[in-house]
Amino acid sequence: MNTLEAAWSWLTTSAHWSGEGGVWDRLGEHLFLTAVCLLLSSLIALPVALLLGHIGKGGALAVNLSNVGRAVPTFAVLVLLLLTPLGTHGQWPTIIALVLFAVPPLLTNAYVGMREVDRDVVRAARGMGMTGRQLLFHVELPLALPLILTGVRIAAVQLVATATLAALAGGGGLGRIITAGFNLASTPQVVAGAVLVAVFALVVEGLFELGQRLAPQWVRDGTGG
Repeated sequence: MNTLEAAWSWLTTSAHWSGEGGVWDRLGEHLFLTAVCLLLSSLIALPVALLLGHIGKGGALAVNLSNVGRAVPTFAVLVLLLLTPLGTHGQWPTIIALVLFAVPPLLTNAYVGMREVDRDVVRAARGMGMTGRQLLFHVELPLALPLILTGVRIAAVQLVATATLAALAGGGGLGRIITAGFNLASTPQVVAGAVLVAVFALVVEGLFELGQRLAPQWVRDGTGG
């Protein structure tokens, strides 16, 4: 039996899916970690990007600084955080490392979306007497929404793939299946874990695509409703 056949055999063994530490259990942990990190990174990146995109100042610097952070491997950030006092606080080193990893695509796409709003439309809205707040929420944000959602989709898929690092810090998720395979010298289990992560990422990608297709026309096209 070759490695792929052995990995398929591992995946189709019902005992590996049920109970504590089974695939469904690890999948739930992985989903929870991804959702928490995506929420936190969105709460950090999107308000900053929307504000800077609205005022048109400082955004390029913020985007460049966030993109510089991409050059630092998430694993390296995680290791450094584990060496600090934060390393004794459960999942927080992993969460912080993943949030830092997810901020750049969210910030970049949201800022670019805001700055690509037709300036003639913005001037016309100002001429109609709209306040800055009304302009932001009723004109710029709806028009920038497609690019903002693209950034959220990219960040979500990247988080699914990178959240496997949680296992290296003793956390949960599908990465535990992979690390357990290494510990057991079981190549089929390692491959099976990698396949599960890849499939999960594809499912998340597909759900975002489906959500975009089912969304109202103004959300898909950024026509502002």
